[in-house]
Amino acid sequence: MNSRATRAIIRKDLMVVLRTKSVALPMLLVPLMVLIVLPILLAILAQYASDPALRADVDIRMLLENLPAPARSALAGLTVEQQFVYVSLVYIMAPLFLLIPCVVAVVVAADSFAGEKERRTLEALLYTPLTDLHLFLAKVLSACVPAIVLGVGSFLIYCVVANAAAWPIMQRLFFPTTMWLVLVFWLAPAVAMLALGTTVLVSARAGTFQAAYQLGSLVVLPIVFLIVGQAKGLLFFQVWVVFLLGLAFWAVGGGLVYLGARSFRRTIVATRM
Repeated sequence: MNSRATRAIIRKDLMVVLRTKSVALPMLLVPLMVLIVLPILLAILAQYASDPALRADVDIRMLLENLPAPARSALAGLTVEQQFVYVSLVYIMAPLFLLIPCVVAVVVAADSFAGEKERRTLEALLYTPLTDLHLFLAKVLSACVPAIVLGVGSFLIYCVVANAAAWPIMQRLFFPTTMWLVLVFWLAPAVAMLALGTTVLVSARAGTFQAAYQLGSLVVLPIVFLIVGQAKGLLFFQVWVVFLLGLAFWAVGGGLVYLGARSFRRTIVATRM
């Protein structure tokens, strides 16, 4: 493998990502909402968890009854306000966090080939001294690196924000939990793999960045199902559940990357310029 040419493509793509507003903006707005705005709102809402008006709107008891046994034992001895903030910031936010690596992977991967077409730089890219396989893998790595780096960085920021926002209620550090460590370092990279494996394939066939982005955004649907399932108590995030979900996402995402690498041909991409 021509590692020098591969590194050059990855470095160029990362610089383009940082300079292109349509690519960089979603990478900033989604983490801002998930990591800062929502945790602070939930921590503020938790201060009124004992208020009868709020309890009429949010059935906290039903929410707590749907928790698995390990989660209920972690809540033993906590006040209603502490239970609310713990459940919100540890469990409700867990599937929402997966939107960050997913959206970042989709945005960067959508720009991989479709963005090159719009900037009229695709022809030069197709003449690089790389095989079709290595060119495809270079584009996959270009999307994978920012998704994983931003995902881990977002997790560190969320640790600070969650503990700081909940400090007036919890009076101690309570985050992260073991489930979150499995989620960040096992499930989140798997979600990114699924998203970029799908979107790089779409980007190679789409005419514009917007078209690739819109089609690639469909991979957010599994995350939406996880969010709804968690909120309805159908699927609750705990260590073994997160591990199995990661296993499934790795299998599907890895399969898509494998199929994409096998089917990618630069001659076909060139005919669609």
